[in-house]
This record gives sequence, structure tokens and C-alpha cells, in this order.
Amino acid sequence: MNTKIVKFNEIKSLPKEAVIAYGHFTTIHTGHIRYLRHAKKIGNQLIVALLGDKDIKNTSNFGFKESDRADALSLLSIADYIVLLGNNNLKNLLEELVPKALVLGKEFENTNNKDILDSISFQFKFNKEVHFHAGDINYANTDLLINSESELSLSRKKLFVETCSREGLTFENLVSSVDAWGGTHLLVIGDSIIDQYAACEPIGLSAEAPVVVVKELKKRNFIGGAAIVANHAKTLGANCSFISVVGDDSPASYLREQLKKNDITHELFVDKSRPTTFKKRYVVENQKLFRVSQLEEHKLDNEIEDKIILKLREFAPKINGIIVSDFVYGVVTEKIIEEIKNLSNKYDLMIFGDLQCSSQVGDITNFKNFSLLCPNEKETRVALKDKESGLEKLSQSLIKITKTQRLIMKLGAEGFIAYDNTVEKIKTQSFPALSVNPVDVAGAGDSLLAVMALGLSSNQPLISTSAIACCMAAIAVETMGNSPISKEKLIAKLIDVFKN
Repeated sequence: MNTKIVKFNEIKSLPKEAVIAYGHFTTIHTGHIRYLRHAKKIGNQLIVALLGDKDIKNTSNFGFKESDRADALSLLSIADYIVLLGNNNLKNLLEELVPKALVLGKEFENTNNKDILDSISFQFKFNKEVHFHAGDINYANTDLLINSESELSLSRKKLFVETCSREGLTFENLVSSVDAWGGTHLLVIGDSIIDQYAACEPIGLSAEAPVVVVKELKKRNFIGGAAIVANHAKTLGANCSFISVVGDDSPASYLREQLKKNDITHELFVDKSRPTTFKKRYVVENQKLFRVSQLEEHKLDNEIEDKIILKLREFAPKINGIIVSDFVYGVVTEKIIEEIKNLSNKYDLMIFGDLQCSSQVGDITNFKNFSLLCPNEKETRVALKDKESGLEKLSQSLIKITKTQRLIMKLGAEGFIAYDNTVEKIKTQSFPALSVNPVDVAGAGDSLLAVMALGLSSNQPLISTSAIACCMAAIAVETMGNSPISKEKLIAKLIDVFKN
């Protein structure tokens, strides 16, 4: 029996003056972990008050009863005790324990819930603390300071397999899904990028100024941006077409050669007013020193925009879905987005969108009524102007504003959360980042987007597709530079996770 989990009639044995955190925790994800870790900092001992099944509507959509949720919380090893409220309410627990502090999610700050309001009043009556918090927001992971790489890797694989098991997913299920992608035809549209990696030897500091001096040894080009998304889809077995805009230059020639080599039908419109986006990264060993970019961000002129729309209309009757991979360099315009949505309605096409703005400014909320959006947390917070809300509220707000059917909230080193808005109540499932110490994170989102589009356009469920995408992203960060990932490599990663 798990001694951390306590029934309500056993609470007299619990410590007084502890910190109490409250929630339903239907599906444990990074937002909950942040929230609980913050609560843990406030006092010596943390008690989680777990909402009973009677207070959760549509529990059948989640499949996790109070006892299951308690077991999942105990595995986190953050809470000292977990109280099953059952048919009792939060105030009943406070009256018995009179905690030092009550910690509630930000979503309860302006609540009309009587139990919460009564609980807050109780705390204030006895001069006790009340905190509203979503947990500390971090965009980097510090787990390697605490555990070894092998320990973390094993832990994340175990978490991934447990997640799949709860969802009824097996290794055989996922491999069958990958095998079924061969009949899918996708169209990718977006910004083309050529990434060059220059391997260097450090020489020292310049005598004239405090500048690091390196000697360039070798360089290699990789296709990136929307182009690598198309290549991933092709090497995973699907048919893929590609539309983009390039300059009249050698990087454009290199891109054409690679697309032809990989048998990808493509239409690259030449815009002489801009270069093909070219990013050069200087690398010593596996450490990137800095990046130099050649690019233009201005909007397309009307003539090229109209040519792209005509080409979209030509492809639309032959495809299953459209991937919009927007790096905000001007290719994906409002007019093009509207045409894509019109074609989606006319031909019943799924639309998958990702807007990446690491060094440029974009707004994911411009992508409305898509089948799937794949933003990261930072991009979402910037778009919604929200630095405080928890992940759940943040994601729910984006879903409401964009009316997207599905959402992948990317969390970098913490993995991602999948949201399915096609069911009666939004279903969520968290997936860990399987790669503990990535070599190069550039391209992880592109590989994930390709898999999500392939799975969903093949009428496969969001959660199983997300599990496969989790493995795909892990492969993408294991090597320097963006290279197309084959079906064979993806299945090998599934074997590694499930069988080892």
C-alpha cells in the first residue's frame, strides 16, 4: 500500500502547519509539476488535496479515477502526502489541519466556486497564507545537475512507456501506424532555409580585442525550414509536394538538387528582391558559437502571391492535407492562408500549422480553424501577452482564440502536451522529451510537425500519433544539422524505447 496516499478519514495523522496544494490532476503534465514544485518551496511538507471523482465532469473522457490520479501524483515524488477528498470538500480538510499555506492555481484567483471562496476565507480568518500560482516558468532544463544522463534517459523512457500503456498503445500499434502512412499525400508550404554548419578549431583570443578566434575546418549544408518538413514526410513513406519562394542564388540551386534527389514534387518561385534564407552556424566540437543569417522578411509581391495561390489550387484535389511551416520571412501571407482555408473547406483537407519565431516576430493566433497547431510555450505567451498563467489555462486560451481542433504545446527539454479538441471535453496527454542531452535542438519541431501531419491525415488518433512524434523528435536532436529521418530510423527508435 502507498503510505503517501491518505483517505479523508485518516487525515488526523497528517502534520499540521503544512502546505496544501489543490487540484484534480486528471492528466499529469509539466504545468502540474511546476505548480507542485513551487508549492513545495513554501513550507517543509506538502500535502496535495485531490479532488474527488464526483467533482469532475465527463470522467469517461479521461479514464483516470481518483485512485489512479493519486498513484500518478505519488510517482512524482514531490508531495509528502496525497489526500483523497472523495465526497468531502477542501474547507473540510483545512478545518482539520489548519495549514500554514494554501496554494491554488491562477485559474482560481477570480473564482465563484463556493468551496474555494470558503477555503480562502478560512485561511484569512486564522491569519494563514493563500498563494495563487501557476508554477515557475523555465525554458531550460536543469535535471542533469541532479541526475546522471543514463538515469534520466531510463526515467523518461519508463515514463513514455507508462503513458502509452495508460492509453492502450503498444509497440505493435505504433509500428502499424507508421506502416500505414504510405498512401498519404501532403503538400508543404512555407519558408525555405539552407543551414550551413562550419566546424571550427579554437585558436584563442584576438590581441586587438576580446574576441574569440577560430579556424574554420570543414563546412556542410543542410536543408531547413519548410523544406525539411517535406523531406521528413517523404522519407517516412508518404507522397509529398512542396511550394516555397527562393532567391536567384546558389542556395536555391542546392535546394532544388536536394528536392529532386529525394523525389519531391516542388514549385520554387524566384523572388529576385530577396536571397534564399541562409543561416551559417560556427561550431566548436558540439558547441555553437554564433550564427550569421542572410535573409529578407518583407512580404511577397502580388504577382508571386497570385502564382502561389494558382499552384495551391492545382495541388488541392490530389492531396490529403496541407502543412503550413511559417518562419515569418514573408512567404506565408494572410491572402495565402485564406486561400488554404478555402481549399480545405472545398476539398475536405486537414491543415497543420507551425509558426516559428526564434529571432523574428510572429503571432500563432493568426492561424485560425486549423486541424492542428504546434507552437512552443514562449511563442504562445508572446502571442497571448500572458506571462503568468499556467500551461493548462494558456493552452486552453489559445485553443479558444484560434478554434484549432488539436494542439501540441511544445515545451523544449520538458517535452510537449497534446490537446484533442475534437471530443466532448478537451483531452490532454503529456509526453516527455526522450533525448536527455541533445546535440542540436534545431529541427525537432519540424520533425514533430511532419509526423503529426502524417498520422492525422491518415485518420489516426492524436495520442498515438503524438507518441510516434515524441520518438521522431528524439532522433532529430541526436545529430548536428537537419537530416531527413527515414521510416527505418523511426521504427528503430520505437524498438529502443519499448524493448530496452
